[in-house]
Amino acid sequence: MSKFLIRRIIFGLLTLFLVSIVVFAATQALPGNAAQAILGRSATPERVAALRAQLHLNQSVPSQYLHWLGGVLGGNLGTSAATQQSVGSLIGGRLANSAFLVLVAAIFALPLSIVLGVWMAVKRDRPADHVLSMTTLVLAALPEFVIGIVLVVLLATNVAHVFPAVSLVPPGEHAWDEPNVVVLPAATLVIAVTPYISRIMRASMVEVLESDYVTMARLKGLSNRVVIWRHAVPNAIVPAIQVSALQLAYMAGGVVVVEFVFSYPGIGAQLVDSVANRDVPVVQALTIIIAAVYVVVNLLADLATILVTPRLRTAGR
Repeated sequence: MSKFLIRRIIFGLLTLFLVSIVVFAATQALPGNAAQAILGRSATPERVAALRAQLHLNQSVPSQYLHWLGGVLGGNLGTSAATQQSVGSLIGGRLANSAFLVLVAAIFALPLSIVLGVWMAVKRDRPADHVLSMTTLVLAALPEFVIGIVLVVLLATNVAHVFPAVSLVPPGEHAWDEPNVVVLPAATLVIAVTPYISRIMRASMVEVLESDYVTMARLKGLSNRVVIWRHAVPNAIVPAIQVSALQLAYMAGGVVVVEFVFSYPGIGAQLVDSVANRDVPVVQALTIIIAAVYVVVNLLADLATILVTPRLRTAGR
């Protein structure tokens, strides 16, 4: 386990290093003069030159990359070119809001997906299975912004004005101080990711329920509940763990669309604003943070897979 963990951490760091190169190259490849775009056409040459010096744009590209990478490794994400605030203080509150949104969505989506997948497998080829399979397939085909708009129409307009259509949070407060503004964005993410996990769980459960050891457990006279939850689910959940990790990582990046739809004060809305304002330091910081979330979530998924699979857990003994 320790060797595996060390190897995965090394691969994760290598992945982040390669991502940092891609992110930096992509921001450098943006057309136009970043300093001029930030200050506007009316800016004097002196102001443009000063901002270029502040952003280290007058240095060579390798020097700019090494300066930025050194700051990231030292915990200094730079200074926002648009607001002149430190990037850390600018995105800190928004990062907490996005993390809270993803956490709330995951708390509801993961158990719901597992239960739905198990239930569809148990009801295999029955009307309930067909209805749920078709429903999850339709939901999986819908983009997040469509799901969000439908929820707004149903729950935030004249149909049923239950929750606010726009997730406004007063300055100085966080999303958990106004929980009602989190409901619709979180529900959108839950509906977006649940179909994928539940369908994988169903397929895995169907295969496990046809295995010899499940048949043997039934022949021993064990109750159907014990057979399903003690013998079948632990062996069928491994593929669902991997898909759950991908969906959680997707939520970390997919919040960009959801937050934009609901004007939710998270990193998604901040990323859209920063791209529009050519605020390169903020764009670089947010992109590398999202990439780090992908790496960490996949590492945790691999560890969870080993912990729930005795064959893998004892392979090195």
